[in-house]
Amino acid sequence: MEEIRKEIIEKVILVAVADQDTREAEESLDELEELVKTAGAEVAARVIQVREAPHPGTYIGKGKIDEVNALLYGTDATGIVCDDELSPAQINNLSEALDTKVMDRTLIILDIFAKRAFTREGKIQVELAQLKYRASKLTGQGKALSRLGGGIGTRGPGEKKLEMDRRLIRTRISRLKAELRDVVKHREVQRKQRQKNHLPVVCIVGYTNAGKSTLLNHFTNAGVYEEDQLFATLDPTTKSLDLSGGQTILMTDTVGFIRKLPHHLIEAFKSTLEEAKYADYIIHVVDASNPQAEMQMHVVYETLRELGVMGKKIITLFNKQDAPGAAGLRDFKSDYSLKISARTGEGLSELNDLFQKLLAEELIYVERLFPYHEAGKIQLIREYGQLISEEYTDTGIAVKARVTKEIYPKVV
Repeated sequence: MEEIRKEIIEKVILVAVADQDTREAEESLDELEELVKTAGAEVAARVIQVREAPHPGTYIGKGKIDEVNALLYGTDATGIVCDDELSPAQINNLSEALDTKVMDRTLIILDIFAKRAFTREGKIQVELAQLKYRASKLTGQGKALSRLGGGIGTRGPGEKKLEMDRRLIRTRISRLKAELRDVVKHREVQRKQRQKNHLPVVCIVGYTNAGKSTLLNHFTNAGVYEEDQLFATLDPTTKSLDLSGGQTILMTDTVGFIRKLPHHLIEAFKSTLEEAKYADYIIHVVDASNPQAEMQMHVVYETLRELGVMGKKIITLFNKQDAPGAAGLRDFKSDYSLKISARTGEGLSELNDLFQKLLAEELIYVERLFPYHEAGKIQLIREYGQLISEEYTDTGIAVKARVTKEIYPKVV
């Protein structure tokens, strides 16, 4: 049984190029190793070449190619994974020089996304990203593509289209875009409905595996899949949360960000990622126990900037305070920050209080006497505002409340 298991699990060599200081490359390879494990393979070895820029033809120089070749034989590895997205020429030339399966970071991420996509929208988005990636790599790559065979890097809807010519891929991409437009329209209808309900929307963003789904599950019992691995959840989930002060907000969990996030994915998943653009507040979840937390925070802000998410109030949650090595971090770009543990509940009552404070700041104070025939307006206040007090008198109901600016004209 053990022998069969060994035959199934692939072994790969990780390859990176670094400019003098190799620390950043080492950290990036640590993350790539996690990605490879998540995709279902093992890492046999890792190689870093120090050079000003990747070789335009082969990514690494001839000497390093010889070193990788020796490692392939010495470790029985079945392929290599490069830490940057490779050009068609680099893939083709490396495949020829090494006579092995050549993959890059983008392909591994796409592979994981294919495994994690469960909704129709998610599957369409993944296949679209995969096909765009394949199309960009088709030039003169007959042998390189055939070496991919099966295993990691070939999973998901795009698998059967590996040998497609450009014309067929373009046709399929057009169909997928049309399908995605229909799905996006449905998402826009849902978004407009939420706006009609006048419920504040909070979007949870963060680096992959920061604890976003755990946070959403804690507050809303959403039942979102949680696992200590990269991209455990892919499809966004929106749930309502009733605060202790009586207000209701909507919380949306989004796909995690990662460094070198493939542009094919950003483009394909734009409708999903743009949930942050239409939110009233952003919760930025940070894994405070991760040694690379500051770099991860930078990646999240850069991705938000690329998506055009501007001018939102940001609450940064330094999560996993219960984990060993949780550092005392600061976020100078956020409006508020709290130390929490989504797993144990530490700090989450303070977050509840902060939500109520922020919502109260957006509300308009109302003090008036409602005639009994206008009592229905008080129900509007209960649903979309904060009813401070109500007193029944001979002439009507005396109310003190705070309401949203959208509801204000309807109750005065």
